[in-house]
Amino acid sequence: MGTVGRTRRAVVRRRIGAGVLALLLVIVGSGVAFYLHLNGNLRTAALTSGGHEKANASGHTPINLLVIGSDTRSSSADCAIGGDCSASSATSTKATSASANGDVLMVVHISADRSNATVMSIPRDTMITVPACKDAATGAAETPHTDRINSTLQYGADCTSAAVHQLTGVPIDHFLVIDFAGVVKMSDAIGGVPVCVNNNVYDPYSHLKLAKGTHTLQGKAALEFLRTRHGFGDGGDIGRTVAQHIFLSSMLREMKSASTLANPVKVVKLADAATSAVTVDTGLGSVNSLTSLAYQLGQVPGSRTTFVTMPTVADPANPNTVIPASNAQALFTKIADDTSLTKPAGSGGTATARSTATASSGVSSAATSRGTTPTGSSTSSAATGDIHATTVTAATGCAQVGTAATVTVGGRAMTPTQAYAASPTVPDSAN
Repeated sequence: MGTVGRTRRAVVRRRIGAGVLALLLVIVGSGVAFYLHLNGNLRTAALTSGGHEKANASGHTPINLLVIGSDTRSSSADCAIGGDCSASSATSTKATSASANGDVLMVVHISADRSNATVMSIPRDTMITVPACKDAATGAAETPHTDRINSTLQYGADCTSAAVHQLTGVPIDHFLVIDFAGVVKMSDAIGGVPVCVNNNVYDPYSHLKLAKGTHTLQGKAALEFLRTRHGFGDGGDIGRTVAQHIFLSSMLREMKSASTLANPVKVVKLADAATSAVTVDTGLGSVNSLTSLAYQLGQVPGSRTTFVTMPTVADPANPNTVIPASNAQALFTKIADDTSLTKPAGSGGTATARSTATASSGVSSAATSRGTTPTGSSTSSAATGDIHATTVTAATGCAQVGTAATVTVGGRAMTPTQAYAASPTVPDSAN
């Protein structure tokens, strides 16, 4: 078995090596024009606030990347995909800050020694004090006020970075903003992202319709999966963040897979899609800088990458919004102090996808090492202090279709599974 395993690994390495060589030949053959094309794809914006990292004993520093999913309808492509556009916005080709909210917020923490990573989602409906940001559209300084954290993108990604730093104390080194059209481009470039749902699901708001089981999502279907809130968990943001974790970890596996790396055409397509799909801070505003960041992330073993959602409780002032739970600070401190949420191999940790945090004891977790599929739950409880996390290797479980949550179809309130059966005319979103 050992000889067979070594032989298979050697074949994979040769295929990847051949793919990399082919890619280099394509790039060299295309000359400087291709490199300039990729650089020209990138859109940049300034990052002026976000704190400063602390170096470890070896003088190395962690990297914190804020990933923002924008719901902008500022272009005809985004309008066609996202809907809800006026005639004027549907024909626009320029972004306007007032049209955008940051409906996906993830802090990607790469440890200073590159041995582990944490991806923390912040629910979009988290109420905060918006910092004194400068409006990207008007240049006017915004007076601090209380609002949802996703509203900060209206003043630019720099404002969102400042808000996340103010909320968590975690320094933000870089940001990356991706819109509707960008999600479609990326999922198409890698040939689709495999995901699983534990039951039939239909969400009339995002239009996601999937039968129970595994699907490979491309294009609009991928976006529907990421945007679905009413179909997963209790119909709120927590269930959606779990589905997003499962999607992102699956997408990372596909990007790292031998079938992707050994295919020069797919790699070139992915590079073109990635650079044209995002807006980044000026520090990441070149192909060289993005390649370096991708390399740093690639150093982290998949089994030591943990996905977790900020623990929250209902906002006493508004039941439709949330505020950080009392144990959230323990999680923030772990990330800011560059403390891993996964235990290294051989440390005696149990194989579980749950990490536990309490206000008094902080956060601890154990990475899943089995091949079994976890439930994918990422809810939190202020009473017990539980934070459910899913590692990249474990996040092959099925997204949990909501049963308590209801959606309205034809004037009737139904669970997502009931709605699936009641909406046979809606095509299955899977490709």
